[in-house]
Amino acid sequence: MSLSRLGAALMELGAVAAVAGVVMYVLPGPGLPVLGPGAALLGSGAAARAAGRGRPA
Repeated sequence: MSLSRLGAALMELGAVAAVAGVVMYVLPGPGLPVLGPGAALLGSGAAARAAGRGRPA
């Protein structure tokens, strides 16, 4: 699996977790424990995708 594809997968997972964390934060529930790792996955996925761009797989 290339670094760009790994970054895309991390971004997808991070986006879903971040949205779930926001919804749980707005509604009664523990949203911050889901929002923090979701944002971290989203950021690390974006960094991995940017690092993998421009290089052949």
